[in-house]
Amino acid sequence: MRLLSSDLIRNFSVGFVVGTLLVVGANAQSWGGELASPAHAAQLAKPPPVGADFVIAAEGTK
Repeated sequence: MRLLSSDLIRNFSVGFVVGTLLVVGANAQSWGGELASPAHAAQLAKPPPVGADFVIAAEGTK
């Protein structure tokens, strides 16, 4: 038996096609409508209030 005989290649091809059909058939029910749910953005967080001691001013000014 040769390593790359036409029978061996044909059997692998048939097995690949049958396996692909089985996987697609097993997952066909979960492919209804949308593939993924739509994304929703998170609410923006409010920054903390800024106090007078945290204000950045130029050097030499007060």
